[in-house]
Amino acid sequence: MNDLAPSHTTPVEWGEIEEPRVPQRLYALKDRDTFIVADSHGDIAGAADGLFHDDTRILSRWEVTLADRSPTLLSGAVSQDNVYFTSHGLNRAIPAPAGPAGPPGVVHIERKRFLWDERLYERIRLTNYASDPIALPVVIRFDADFRDMFEVRGARRRQRGRLHPPEVGEQVVRFAYDGLDDVGRSSMVAFSEPPTKLSAREALFEVALPVDGRREVFVEVGAAQADPPCRARFRAAAARARFAMRARRRQGARISTNGRLFNAWIDKSSADIALLTTSMRTGPYPYAGIPWFSTAFGRDGILTAWQILWVDPGLARGVLSYLADHQARESSAFRDADPGKIMHETRRGEMAALGEVPFGRYYGGVDTTPLFVALAGAYAERTGDYDQIDRWWPALERAARWIAAKADEHPLGLVSYARAMDGGLANQGWKDSGDSIFHADGRFPDGPVALVEVQGYAYAAYRSMAALTARRGDCDAAESWSARAAAIRTVVEERFWMPEEEFYGIALDGRNELCRVVASNPGHLLFTGLPRGDRAAKVTERLFSADFHSGWGLRTLAMDQPRFNPMSYHNGSVWPHDTALSALGMSYYGDREGVGRLVSGLFEAATQFEMRLPELFCGFPRRAGEPPVAYPVACLPQAWAAGSVFMMLQAGLGLSIDGEAAEVEIRDPSLPAGIDRLSVMGLQVGDGSIDLAFERQGARIAVHSNSRGPRLRVRYT
Repeated sequence: MNDLAPSHTTPVEWGEIEEPRVPQRLYALKDRDTFIVADSHGDIAGAADGLFHDDTRILSRWEVTLADRSPTLLSGAVSQDNVYFTSHGLNRAIPAPAGPAGPPGVVHIERKRFLWDERLYERIRLTNYASDPIALPVVIRFDADFRDMFEVRGARRRQRGRLHPPEVGEQVVRFAYDGLDDVGRSSMVAFSEPPTKLSAREALFEVALPVDGRREVFVEVGAAQADPPCRARFRAAAARARFAMRARRRQGARISTNGRLFNAWIDKSSADIALLTTSMRTGPYPYAGIPWFSTAFGRDGILTAWQILWVDPGLARGVLSYLADHQARESSAFRDADPGKIMHETRRGEMAALGEVPFGRYYGGVDTTPLFVALAGAYAERTGDYDQIDRWWPALERAARWIAAKADEHPLGLVSYARAMDGGLANQGWKDSGDSIFHADGRFPDGPVALVEVQGYAYAAYRSMAALTARRGDCDAAESWSARAAAIRTVVEERFWMPEEEFYGIALDGRNELCRVVASNPGHLLFTGLPRGDRAAKVTERLFSADFHSGWGLRTLAMDQPRFNPMSYHNGSVWPHDTALSALGMSYYGDREGVGRLVSGLFEAATQFEMRLPELFCGFPRRAGEPPVAYPVACLPQAWAAGSVFMMLQAGLGLSIDGEAAEVEIRDPSLPAGIDRLSVMGLQVGDGSIDLAFERQGARIAVHSNSRGPRLRVRYT
């Protein structure tokens, strides 16, 4: 996703947007609408890092030095449950002008931090392992620039609000900023004890450590004032943070295998989704990713919820409820809104409030609305919760009417997009970079543009509406929606199929000329079940060609296509969620072997990314003994990358659930390479639950089940 775009109405200088250079490794923590990104030491340099609250950077510098030198790094890591970040370091040589210098490597510094109640808690612990006492100055440097997230990402503003001089107390420094939106923003840096010297941007502690001595300093940073930091506050907040994370991770079924590393991948993916999930008034919602997209995105939320729908339908319920509550009710060219459309993105920063960017609540996604309807249909099938469908029904009808109206505007009955103003996104599918949609000769299409995968989403939405209206007893409406599904399927097969490529083209332009580009988008068609069987097989075959399959996953664009670049955002990189959607689509058409190859590739990639898949990585061909090439500014963690493992496991197991019938269907299951046993514990089905155990026995997979609840059964096909 790429929401950096110019606006007509505002004093923003955009020019060539260049997101800041990111250090090799950044570590993220999040709590609600606050998150922190820092390096392996735990330091913040003020580039792509910082402590952010409501899309504003409230801590732009955070650096700890010993004797005016950065410690030698031993390690830095986030805990497996994503609650803590801990770094370990040791001192360099300690100059002592009044006496002998202290040796290096005798003072250990441990920095442990977490976020709770939208505050940063950090403990700095120093331990002396020397045979003599050690005295050294410890300096903490800090600052708050109150930059909007879009400024951090590279937007240049012509005017900013008023930054007040810092207010320095005995053990607190307060930063304040009055935005042009008439909102005052503040940041408090508080210490557990008065520093030896405290100035506007620096705290000095003269530390004397006896032999085996230890010294701790507790620090808190937040937008609001609080009680002074201390050990008791640190421990109490840490316990609450860990308890809250455990509660989030207890949602849904539990999956484990006989593979230690594979379990680590599942566990870290689950922890990433829990970290990114925010409790809204309407229920849980997974924010898209840190650092750039730590907010509610429609498409990302829907697809993440769909990825884990079989494991935990509660996330889909929260996502659909939030999006129904934020559905567009009026037209706005600036926000690309029309009645019935589902939100693409929301932002809370100063630039969004001023209208310098349209993303305060933005609706410029052509696929989000059909995906919303389609997910509601999938949720109904998975849970049988038609009371909830009734509560969403007005929003579903409005969304379906918008889809139908867009299709009726198009001469072929397709769902297309063209941004209403230059300030919005030029491309409004999931590949929303400015150069991601083009013709085979490299030229960009004139709009409106009808993306191939969006027609698949519309097809799925029509089918969902047909099923839901039939369930409500409206046979005429059900027949009408079914007819629309059949019609769009026919048009896609007639107008998008390229016989010479044996593949679907990426889009039709405003003159209904096919963009004859071979990209990964048709893999999403498989996910929706639109292609006929023989063409689905051809699409799968092409996706596994060396042009598409990098050895780690599926490239977004085949290597022999114009504009291919393995280092680009959408024109040759590998996106795990893109691969996962294709895998589930292949599973629908019975290709378990292909699913297994894709699972193995992404699992092996995950082992090179500390068991958490990033938003994307580069699409260079896999080479023996070398890891995948990282994409420099990918979000990590990222929700639909984390959800990919669950969708791919569902694809391999051939598992589907009919909640109303209280039935689990398992079709020709397979297990990932190297995995001989997999268990699913506490899978909720209707009013009961079931445990499933899959075990490799020679060439077949045996399945054992233990159900709890009335009428629940397992069907094997």
